[in-house]
Amino acid sequence: MTEQLSLLKDHVTTLYSHNPFVTLLQMEIVELEAGMAKLSMPVIDGKHTNFYNMAHGGALASLADTAMGMACVTTGKKVVTLDMNLNYIRSAECQEAIIAVGTLIHNGSQTMVAEADIFDGTHNLIVKARGTFFVTGTFL
Repeated sequence: MTEQLSLLKDHVTTLYSHNPFVTLLQMEIVELEAGMAKLSMPVIDGKHTNFYNMAHGGALASLADTAMGMACVTTGKKVVTLDMNLNYIRSAECQEAIIAVGTLIHNGSQTMVAEADIFDGTHNLIVKARGTFFVTGTFL
């Protein structure tokens, strides 16, 4: 890992650890690389669930958005979400952790595009997402 990526990883970890919404949903960084972010989030009854005691679509969308945005941020760019599309593949029951993997697929000067896959605890794909992000500046 380059020194710049190491500094950026520390910055991103600190930045997201102070984000109230990320904290509320109990998202945690599992792994960061240039153009990739892996996050975990529990599915807790009454906190992350809908009427059917399954992961709420909004919680899943938030996890996907955060994973994709963080994948963009690993390049040193500040971004905001312009557009996001999600396909809900299967439901996720309450469990210790689901995993989102955000991957950068276009690194432009004004816009970036990323994808996220969210998996349940048995590695089943539950959400496939794609987002477009607007570059607002740089970190380092």
